[in-house]
Amino acid sequence: MTSATEAPPRPPRPASIDAARLPVRELVGTALQGLRTRRLRASLSALGIAIGIGAMVAVVGVSASAQANLLSEIQALGTNLLTVTPGQTFLGQNEVLPDTAVPSIDHMLSVESAAAVYQVSSANVYRTPLVPAAETGGIGVDAAGDNLPEVMGTSMASGHFLNSVSNEFPEAVLGWQAAQVLQINQVGGHLMVYLGNTWFTVVGIMKSAVLDTSLDSTVFISLPVAERMFQTQPNPSEIYVRADQNNVVGASNLLAATADPQNADGVQVSRPSDALEAEAAAKGQFTTLLLGLGAVALLVGAIGIANIMVISVLERRGEIGLRRALGATRRHISAQFLTESAMLAALGGIAGLALGAGATEVYALTRHEPFVVPLYALVAAPASGFVIGMIAGLYPAAKAARLSPTEALRST
Repeated sequence: MTSATEAPPRPPRPASIDAARLPVRELVGTALQGLRTRRLRASLSALGIAIGIGAMVAVVGVSASAQANLLSEIQALGTNLLTVTPGQTFLGQNEVLPDTAVPSIDHMLSVESAAAVYQVSSANVYRTPLVPAAETGGIGVDAAGDNLPEVMGTSMASGHFLNSVSNEFPEAVLGWQAAQVLQINQVGGHLMVYLGNTWFTVVGIMKSAVLDTSLDSTVFISLPVAERMFQTQPNPSEIYVRADQNNVVGASNLLAATADPQNADGVQVSRPSDALEAEAAAKGQFTTLLLGLGAVALLVGAIGIANIMVISVLERRGEIGLRRALGATRRHISAQFLTESAMLAALGGIAGLALGAGATEVYALTRHEPFVVPLYALVAAPASGFVIGMIAGLYPAAKAARLSPTEALRST
């Protein structure tokens, strides 16, 4: 029994229809129902978003895979390779490294090994003497020490490198690219090339030198043969140095003065791995253009979703009118169509992520590179689809919310 002073019980408050309190489950369920009733149209709309996001994920993934492969090769070959080259005078003339440079560098405590190449500028190489002299194919000729592949971190694709026999007889080793130009795939028998008006026996083909690809387009002969036949001077054109991994900076600081004590300023010291790492970073910048093309595809997809949602509003005026008559507010209707548009684009984003990742995996398998898709791409793909869908759905949602119940029901 209620006392006279006690306030009468308040009548139960009707369920709130404020959009901010609309249950998420009901909102998502209503949006999914709208998509399920028009599956083909929804699939085609999501396809535009999927293509755009898929293209962007593939571009980022392919670029990341290529960078990861290059960086793994650099780590495998070591970052302790240094190069010593002659600089230029104030008049633009090339300096000359002394013939004592290599022995002096070899005696440094912070150096593990060193190998030099000597430019043979007076000789070209051809497959036969019938090839016109001007058609060199971009192949250079260098004299080299027998430890060059070891210092460069590469090996032989076929045959062997120069040895003591090569000091007495005209023998040649082809760089990887030079072998391709000369159309020589493997050595054996009496395979020869015409080098400096003399036939040289090809004894080996060297694998690609990742840390200095200029060696790939070079034919190597021994220094004694180069001195005897082409009057090559024993002044190195480039010296490759393997420094102690724990003292690379220290070795780099001393190399110039050790190579040429009389003219240390005329000696340049560099680290090829730094240049390759910069190249890997630069390759990532190239993806900006391709990402722009993917963004255009996303814009087209967003316009397609907006168009489809506008048509959907016109077709579903009866449904909108009925929901308004049953108590749904303008915010309810707006939230319904915004959610529907956002979910449609988010599903397209997930499909695009799958397409892009699949394309990246195919690329990585065919190129024998690691499969890499950055973590931010995994998150950004569906998230960007959701945001794009929200933006694309703003106008259709506002249009649906502006319909009055009587007007909407009259059109059914």
